[in-house]
Amino acid sequence: MARFALIVVRHGQTRLNKEKILQGQGVDEPLSETGIKQAAAAGIFLSNVKFTHVFSSDLTRTKQTVHGILEKNTFCQDMTVIYDSRLRERKYGVAEGRALSELRAMATAAGQECPVFTPPGGETLDQVKMRGIDFFEFLCQLILKEAAQKVALSSGTPSNGLETSLAEMFRLGKNSGSKFNSDSGAPELAASVLVVSHGAYMRSLFNYFLTDLKCSLPATLSESELLSVIPNTGISLFIINSEKEREVKATVQCVCMNLEEHLNGVTETC
Repeated sequence: MARFALIVVRHGQTRLNKEKILQGQGVDEPLSETGIKQAAAAGIFLSNVKFTHVFSSDLTRTKQTVHGILEKNTFCQDMTVIYDSRLRERKYGVAEGRALSELRAMATAAGQECPVFTPPGGETLDQVKMRGIDFFEFLCQLILKEAAQKVALSSGTPSNGLETSLAEMFRLGKNSGSKFNSDSGAPELAASVLVVSHGAYMRSLFNYFLTDLKCSLPATLSESELLSVIPNTGISLFIINSEKEREVKATVQCVCMNLEEHLNGVTETC
C-alpha cells in the first residue's frame, strides 16, 4: 500500500473567465493580471509544501499557474513539471469561444440541462470522467511503484518530512474540518503530488471520488460543496490510500476543499 497527498489547484483567472466565455481546449487564453496575482498568492500559501511530483494540463493558463506556484516554493522552484493532456479542460466543441449563456441556450433548445448537454464536437461528461480515471489510476500506479522501489532499497528510511510540510495548511480555512493523519497507525506519506487543472475537469474528478470511490468528507463539508463551482486557484487536498491487487484499489479522504483564503489580499485588476 502507498499513502500520498494529492493537492489539486484550479488555474488562475483569465480575461475570458471574467467575461464568462467558454475556453475549453480550443481557446488557449493566458492568465489575466488578476490571474497572475492569484497564482502567486497560491504559491505563497503552498510555499512550504514539499512536492514530490508536479503535474499540469498543457494549456497556457495552467502552465502559467503552476509556474507561478512553484517560483514561490521554498523547496521545489527547479522541479520538473509533467504536462499531461489528460488534465485538460472539457472540450466544448462549437461552443468554445462563445458565451456561457449561448451554451445554456443550445442546451435548452436540445431539451437538456446545461451540465449534461454536449455541444457538437464536444466531450461528453463520461468522456471527461474517463480521462480523469485514467490519470488517477496512472498516478496511483506510479506512487505504488516508487514506494515499492524505496522499500526494496532501504528498510529503515528516515521520515521524509512530507506530513510536517503539509500540516500548517490543514489548519486553515472554514472547509478544512478533517484532521490530518488522525490515524496514528497510518504509514507516512510516500508522496506529495501537485496537480493544476481546470474547473469542469476537476468537478468531474471530484464527483468520481465521491460517487465511485466513496470519498470521506470533513464534517464541515457537504456533498453539494464538493461539486460546487471551483474558484480560480481554489485549492483542494485529498489523502489517497492506494493498493495493488489485480487492479489498483484506492480510498480517498477529502481533507479540505476549494480553499481560497490565500486570495483575501488579491485585488482584481480591471
